[in-house]
Amino acid sequence: MKKTGFILVTVLLLWQCGDKRKITEPQPQTFIMEKTVTSAVDSLVARYGSGQAERIQKGVSQVASFWKETDGSEADFIRFCTDNFVHDTAGRQRLFERLSTNLETIYGYYTKISVDLQRPVQLDMGDIMPVDELFAAYSPFTHLTDDFFANKIAFIMILNFPRYSLEEKTALAGEWSRRDWAYARMGDVFDSRLPAEASQAVVNAATHTDMYISEYNIYAGRLLDNSGNSLFPEGMKLLSHWNIRDEIKASYGKEKALEKQRLLYEAMKRIITQQIPREVINSDRYTWNPYTNVVYEGKTVIAATPENDIRYANWLENFHAQLRVDPYYPELNTYIKRTFESDMEFAPEEVEKLFTELLASPEFPQVAAVVRSRLGRNLEPFDIWYDGFKSRSSVPGAVLDSIVKSRYPDRESVQRDLPQILIRLGFGMERAEEIASRIQVDPARGSGHATGSETRQEKSLLRTRIFKDGMDYKGYNIAIHEFGHNVEQTISLHHVDYYMLHGVPNTAFTEALAFIFQKRDLELLGFREKNPMQEAYGCLDDFWSLIEITGVSLVDIRTWKWLYDNPSATSSELREAVNRIATEVWNTYFAPVFGISDQPILAIYSHMVSYPLYLPNYAYGQIIQFQIEQHLKGKDFASEIERMYSLGRLIPQQWMQEAVGSEVSVQPIAESVRTALRQIN
Repeated sequence: MKKTGFILVTVLLLWQCGDKRKITEPQPQTFIMEKTVTSAVDSLVARYGSGQAERIQKGVSQVASFWKETDGSEADFIRFCTDNFVHDTAGRQRLFERLSTNLETIYGYYTKISVDLQRPVQLDMGDIMPVDELFAAYSPFTHLTDDFFANKIAFIMILNFPRYSLEEKTALAGEWSRRDWAYARMGDVFDSRLPAEASQAVVNAATHTDMYISEYNIYAGRLLDNSGNSLFPEGMKLLSHWNIRDEIKASYGKEKALEKQRLLYEAMKRIITQQIPREVINSDRYTWNPYTNVVYEGKTVIAATPENDIRYANWLENFHAQLRVDPYYPELNTYIKRTFESDMEFAPEEVEKLFTELLASPEFPQVAAVVRSRLGRNLEPFDIWYDGFKSRSSVPGAVLDSIVKSRYPDRESVQRDLPQILIRLGFGMERAEEIASRIQVDPARGSGHATGSETRQEKSLLRTRIFKDGMDYKGYNIAIHEFGHNVEQTISLHHVDYYMLHGVPNTAFTEALAFIFQKRDLELLGFREKNPMQEAYGCLDDFWSLIEITGVSLVDIRTWKWLYDNPSATSSELREAVNRIATEVWNTYFAPVFGISDQPILAIYSHMVSYPLYLPNYAYGQIIQFQIEQHLKGKDFASEIERMYSLGRLIPQQWMQEAVGSEVSVQPIAESVRTALRQIN
């Protein structure tokens, strides 16, 4: 085992073997008394008039909620508010512009430092050194909050640009100008006074779990079926879960498809239950029969060691880090609330309602019947990844791999082709070259990802997996998805009117554009579907994919609810809970449709371990994607994409209203599925 792997396993085992415990932090205490707040508010209102009373009340109250005894006495607090409240419109605008400029500098270069320090663990740069892990875990952002409260900059921002709740933003959305929205986003910068040690704990946990997942490979060519046969090419290396899932999808219509898919699914189940032998993870030394869980060295059976809940110890590491953060968010005091009400700006109850409405829809079993008919057999659990609606299923995988490897033998070839990809999507040459010039391609260690810049002085990063003999089709498909993220990151940074509005409402909106790009991957390779039913089948494909990721997202959400109900859980208890929750979701929504019960497949996603509560963004994003796709029909693709993604970071429902004319809903996709089914049947 490499030294880095040994260090990581040791850290995780310490988590696993410890006693049950709840990590707590002292609850921050309010120092400023209510009468002092009233005195400061009354003084400012008397000076500047009742027309400013609401803003004064909000700003002074929020400053008071963060003020500590170390910041000064109550008299100092009143003096600070009196001296730093900017009452006139022009002065407030000048302050906003200065703050925006300086925040762009800080965010931009702090992000660059973080990204550069993570290069050895995220890029294909050879073996990871122990010091690389330490640098990757370092974040220059960890002391930013402490520093800005200590030097009073945070208080100046809060006083003059107070924070609005999601409920307030929703009520005021129709009245606000673009500048009002930008001011509101300035108010969102400091929604807690999180100490550096708690922030660093989150970074450390994220880095540890990301490294664990990024090297969780299974050598498919070393898997054996019950007859002792290997069904996959020697050397095929599949990252869990992404590449394993993609290989299942790619097997439809191929020789021995069902045998291959069943073999990979058995491996997945061993990962979920943690019965997988450690010896076969990221190693091609042994052969392994996932059905029997027997490991061989040559023809000799060896005494293998189960991974023994390290997967769930990683999961807990992220949870424990968030527990340390919770007390510093009085209103958003759980990671669940912060994720949905602050990050997504969509109530968790509404998200779950949206998802269960989709899973319980009558269209689900109707589309399943079409899948069953096309396969000519009963459905099996891994058919949640059925890929036969796509036109790519009729193109031999070897042909696709050959074309992609020829076109993209290395990083440089991908970089050179970015403008042409945009031109094929309908962008003009000048705009295509301008957008592509702001994106840099890097060879990824894992499956690939996109990292946006936080300053207009730096580039967005497209990290993609390229093997020694070139990029294969699966890697290309993922790269096109990530390129969609980069295009959004570029437009929403460079083409917005206020820096504080740069970005999108939440991650789901960037996922929506990434999915839109990914759907066009074959078209970008020169394959044009002539089937007049293409749109109908494409609709069913979108729906089937959405059903799968929605089920997975429910498992993610419900597991985090369970964690907060059981904060002292051990890794083995978490494993049992995840398997139970995944099985319950399966039995409630999938078993009646698939005709098979008690399957844990919905727990396989690696995101659950290393990217907490990220999965709902995919499902939410696909719902948004469908509505955007419907809006794009008959319109100029490139100009509409630029218009929509230049709206910036409004709240989701307002963004959707301005972008496509309606709020987020599953009804449009349900109606389209019904139309598609009528056409096909």
